Parts: sequence; C-alpha cells; structure tokens
Amino acid sequence: MAHRVARSMARHGRLTKRSSWSFVLQLVGIATAVVLVAGVSIGGVIAYGFASQVNGNAVDIHSGQAVAAPPGVGAYPGGFNVLLVGSDTGQGQGDLGIGRSGTLNDVNILVHVSADHSWATAISFPRDMVLPHPRCSKGGSSPGLALNTALSYGGLPCVVTVVEGFTGLPIQFAGLITFTGVIGVSDAIGGVDVCVDGDFHDSFTNLVLPSGTSTLSGYDALMFLRSRHGVGDGSDLSRISSQQVYLSSMIRKLSSAGTLDNPVTVYKIASAALSNMQLSTSLDSVTAMISIAQAVKSIDPAKIALVQYPGSTGGSGIFAGKVQPNRALGNQLIALVKADEPFTLGTSGDNRGSIVSAAPTPAPSGSPSGSPSSDPSAATSSAPPTVINGLIGQSAAQHSCSRSRPLNHQ
Repeated sequence: MAHRVARSMARHGRLTKRSSWSFVLQLVGIATAVVLVAGVSIGGVIAYGFASQVNGNAVDIHSGQAVAAPPGVGAYPGGFNVLLVGSDTGQGQGDLGIGRSGTLNDVNILVHVSADHSWATAISFPRDMVLPHPRCSKGGSSPGLALNTALSYGGLPCVVTVVEGFTGLPIQFAGLITFTGVIGVSDAIGGVDVCVDGDFHDSFTNLVLPSGTSTLSGYDALMFLRSRHGVGDGSDLSRISSQQVYLSSMIRKLSSAGTLDNPVTVYKIASAALSNMQLSTSLDSVTAMISIAQAVKSIDPAKIALVQYPGSTGGSGIFAGKVQPNRALGNQLIALVKADEPFTLGTSGDNRGSIVSAAPTPAPSGSPSGSPSSDPSAATSSAPPTVINGLIGQSAAQHSCSRSRPLNHQ
C-alpha cells in the first residue's frame, strides 16, 4: 500500500445519475482530472433517484445551437465524442493543499465511441501543447497558446472550441471535473491497483510507493495521477503515460464481474463524480446519460484505446518550453477517428512513463484465440485494422506499470 496516509475528502453531496464505464471513466481527472470509464447500464430505480438531482450548473458549449436530445432511453444512435476536462483550481477544494487560485484545464481527454458501439478511443491532449485559440468570452485569440489556458479564457465552452478547431471533430458532450471528484470516485470503487516499476518517491507530491503493485484510493490516487516529477523523464508527456496505467487498471476493475452490478456502487461512483462536475447542457439530462450508458456498456476493455496526441518538446518560437504537435502522425489518428475506423498501435507504452508488463492480456471477446491483444479498438470485420506506428498508448485490457524516476533526477 502507499506509504502516505490518504486524506479522507470525498464529499457525497447532491447526486446526479450516471452509469457507464465510458462515462464515469471519462469524467475523472487527474493531475486534475481524468476519464474514468465504468461499464454497465443503470437500473430504472437508480435512474429515477438521479433524475431528481440533475440540475443547475450546466453550460452551453455551442452557443446558439439547439441541443438535440437522444430519442427515448435507448442507446445513443451512432457514434459520438465526449470531451473530459480536469481543472487544477484550488478554489473550493477543501484541505487538499493545492494552493492554486487560477483555473487551468490540465487534463483534456477526447473520447470517441464508434457508430456501432463496439470500440472507443480516449485521446489525451498534453496540457502544454500549443494550439490555435479562437477568441473566447475573456479573450485568448492567438495562432498558438498552450491548451491549458483555454479554461481561463472562456470556461468549458472555450476548451471545446479549441479542441474542435484543432481536430475538426464535432464534440457533442463535455464535462469538467475537480480534484475532489477524482478522490471521491477512487474511494467509491474501493481503490485502484497501480503498478510501479521500481520504488516510487515524488518529492513534490510526497507520495511514496514500493516497487510493484499498490492499491491507491482517495488523496493518494490523486497524488499519483498528478505526479510528474516522480515518473519517466519528469515531463507532462511521461505523466500522461503513467496516468494511462491507472486508467487501464480502473477500467478493468469497473468492467470486472460484480463491480458495477451493484447498484449501490454505481450510485456512489456517480455521486462522487457528478457532485463535483460541470456538464454541458447536451449532457445535463437523465435521458442523455442513460443513452450514452447504453451505447458503451458492453465495450470490451481490449477495444478501448488510451492514446496520447503526438507531440514533442525542444521546439523554438511559440513552442519553446512547450509541446509542439506532430501534425503528420496526429492527422493520421484524427482521420481514422473521423472516419469511424478502428486502428491498432504499433507498440504499447512508451518505455519512458510506462511499460507494458508481462501479465497476460485477454483477447477481445468474440475474436479468435491468439489475435493481437494490443489492439485497442479491434474491428469485428475480416479486414485488418490500420496500424499506427509511433503513437503512444495502450489498450485498457493491457497490464502496465509506471516508470519510477530516481529522486536525484527530480
């Protein structure tokens, strides 16, 4: 277990419904927030309970455009995209010792669910990646600003606008989560097993872990997800890979037998996440939430890709000290997502922030024995999926470990 005593922080206040792996996961942040995915539909009684609590702080991410609610309570028709944003604000976060008064979107994850609801891809955009910014409600117009400034220039709608403009992908739904939401969700699911390759000690978060696997919950889970100096080369790019270690383990736990079959557990997860979230108006209804839950409830973890939008450091000009996007490789990724075509990774992990462990990875259900288990979004058709070489990430079914960084390098 972690050598640090976790602080009990979870505030289980007003609840709002929720449900599916892809949804809960999507809404959890890290270093401020992250996508968490849960994996089951919600029962009618639970839905009714949440229905009475969906309210009030929703935001219109597409001003002036009508919000089209999914028809009925069936699965959402076709494919869709959800943007999950994690705020690093210290305001209203209780005794977390964050100390930050500003508001930055330090975690930005775009989740695409395929039209046939058989696979999903979660793309993490580095917070320091320099992207074109349109003018938002508080300014920010520029040919190149760090992505994590968008929240301060116009809230969640501004982050949506920046990501939509850069990728060309329409974003139907969005959610913003805070530190306390991350803590509450990790507590609600009973902790997450996290593997580290070597003794782990982050001198900035003061989190200490032994080499091997530890079960993290509450404050310790948040500190692990926030840790940058303790993993890989100390960069935000390494941290994203380390965060995927946590997320893949969480998805496997959420999709395991019994975890989400318990309506009390589902309710606690939903409560912890949504009581600390701001939703887009398109998502702020029980009908929309259940429709999304129904769409993603049966996706196999082996068909969930956790990838990082490609980029590099060491650039000059507007990219000095920031992350420069690799548009050639990134365009290949986005083109496949836009065409709703599955893909497979040439390699898994990055051997910097994470490594894939020797633990066996089950083949996607319904696929032949021995088929590539590293395929994050394997198709059910006979045509082999496109292989993207050089893209960093892993499937949620893969067991991986975070690379510990020696203290003398921090």
